[in-house]
Amino acid sequence: MRATPNNSYPWRMTNPYHPPAKRSVEIAGHKTSISLEPMFWDMLREAAAAEGMPINALVARIDAERIRVEVAPGLAGAIRLWLVARLRSHLADGMGAS
Repeated sequence: MRATPNNSYPWRMTNPYHPPAKRSVEIAGHKTSISLEPMFWDMLREAAAAEGMPINALVARIDAERIRVEVAPGLAGAIRLWLVARLRSHLADGMGAS
């Protein structure tokens, strides 16, 4: 079954089974590379645009949040978790709005 494009969720148009892609980001003046599946890169780009900030700034914010927890996940895992939590929040808000 083919997924149909959805303007509300452009990340749905990305092949969900594509292997991770490595990209460089800058956090606090230091470059680091992160490997995420293209769907997560798409979602991260969308989230950064919605927050009105560059991807580097959003990744830095997620990084700062993750290092405050007792057992911090890796940065790529933290980004995935942050994106899924954001999606769940948006879906819950949408369900309560009807």
